[in-house]
Amino acid sequence: MSVLPDSVSTDSSSTGGASPLTTLHELQRSASTPAALAFFDSLPAVTVEQMLGGWKGSELRTGHEMDGLLEAYGWHGKRYDSADEAHPLVFEGKNGLFSANPLFAPMGLLARRGQLFLRAPIRKAGRPLIGLGRTREPKARLRMIEYRGVVSGTMSYDALPINDHFRLVDADTLLGIMDLRGMAQPYFFVLQRE
Repeated sequence: MSVLPDSVSTDSSSTGGASPLTTLHELQRSASTPAALAFFDSLPAVTVEQMLGGWKGSELRTGHEMDGLLEAYGWHGKRYDSADEAHPLVFEGKNGLFSANPLFAPMGLLARRGQLFLRAPIRKAGRPLIGLGRTREPKARLRMIEYRGVVSGTMSYDALPINDHFRLVDADTLLGIMDLRGMAQPYFFVLQRE
């Protein structure tokens, strides 16, 4: 088991009985990348079968350039209908939830200059553009892939060099890391089963 910096651990004997979910909530209040990585590494693998269904997403802010971006643009979460039918970007629109094609997102720019896209004029102009990328087609697949020494459920985007790697916090909560080729710092997010 990994020991988390700043006395954050998922071992209940060393955290006064704190569960992984309690530790996650603590990290959601304030987290550094090293603390979030150590927590991720301490969690068990999740299987593809455990990932199936709809998930409400939220960010785990660690000072990443993309912190706040998804939520500011109406990100709802992800949906996994089967191992070969993954919807990586589900957004909230005026008429309900819809899947967006991630191919149209400038991921390299977002990873380097994401905070720029949080400025009000850019966000106001950009948010409606997401609806132009609506799709009913799956744009990713789920596979078991090794990441940071553990084989666990991973969502691989079809058209982008991105893998979202997951670990199990509890049966209804996943901790994810977006791994984008060339991105220096991992981007963390949480999925809650709907």
